[in-house]
Amino acid sequence: MTPDLDYLHAVLNRLLNTPSPSGMTDAVVHLLCHELDELGIEYELTRRGAIRARLQGSRRSPARAVVSHLDTLGAMVKGYKPNGRLRVVPIGFWSSRFAEGARVTIYSDNGVLHQGTLLPCKASGHTFNKEIDTQPVSWDNLELRIDARTSSEADTRALGIHVGDTIAVHSNPVFGPEGFINGRHLDDKAGVASVLAALKAIVESNQKLPVDCFPLFTISEEIGVGASHVLHGDVAELISIDNGTVAEGQYTCERGVTISMQDSSGPFDWHLTRRLLELCASEGIEHSRDVFRYYRSDAAAALEAGNDIRTALVCFGLDASHGHERVHIDSLDALSRLLIAYMTSPPLFLRDRKQLGPLADFPPAEVQIPDWQEKLPDTPA
Repeated sequence: MTPDLDYLHAVLNRLLNTPSPSGMTDAVVHLLCHELDELGIEYELTRRGAIRARLQGSRRSPARAVVSHLDTLGAMVKGYKPNGRLRVVPIGFWSSRFAEGARVTIYSDNGVLHQGTLLPCKASGHTFNKEIDTQPVSWDNLELRIDARTSSEADTRALGIHVGDTIAVHSNPVFGPEGFINGRHLDDKAGVASVLAALKAIVESNQKLPVDCFPLFTISEEIGVGASHVLHGDVAELISIDNGTVAEGQYTCERGVTISMQDSSGPFDWHLTRRLLELCASEGIEHSRDVFRYYRSDAAAALEAGNDIRTALVCFGLDASHGHERVHIDSLDALSRLLIAYMTSPPLFLRDRKQLGPLADFPPAEVQIPDWQEKLPDTPA
């Protein structure tokens, strides 16, 4: 069972060209619903608009989930400047250094879209000389130049632009001949596309999964909420799909898949993480391990919300995350193949001695194990 890379390319391009900064995700949710309809996968929307899809397995419980996020970084109108330009603040955490020069669209209440460019306040060397290089990097030193005839606050207000209007940053994706994909918002739309490619392969194979699997698509990961509200109570395992950072001091695999052992929220589940590593080895999937110090994902939000689940983080290799991002198609292919292997493999249970390996004697005999962990219940699908 192999992922359709042409489909992955096509759906990723559609995702990247659909603006979805946190707080303004309806369009991309509709796009995902259309893709799920085309694949014949059932789904429902939460009250907040996240997507809870379901692949039916031979047994319903304990189920597993695979989560990726649809929302991206963006910006918001903070106020007006006397020259008619706009003060802005970020949506999500990203440096104004990478906002400089970005093409954007402002979404106003009257339905009129205005485009513009984010610029440092001192943008012209002809005017400011060397000050263009000494101006501090901060959002306070950034302004939005609107592509409209405006030279005062009154002019800008007359356009229908208000404080609090959402600003979407253009992705401008480039699919290169060497397999590299460049653009903003590959975090996490590249992950979403990889999940969809894996789902397509499973659906077309007509293979029955061992247990129910819930593909989840969240809409507020970039602002820390993530998978806190989208899980069903019978989910026992959750795999979060997100980017791994390709950078000095990191071990993320740019052409394969990376299993995160720990992020800023702490270690991931020992057993589930080793299961994923075993699947990589048995399926011949290029992979690495990494630890991220300044990073959190949907998995952290799910645990903080009180869900009693095992979690793991699986990453595609991304260079310059939250900036001018780049991923290679080989990494997305490896991610999709691992997800296929995971969703079609038996679930992990505490008393599966073969999977526990060196921890086969854990927990101690006197610890009471719930019946559902002893063996799979014969509940109808």
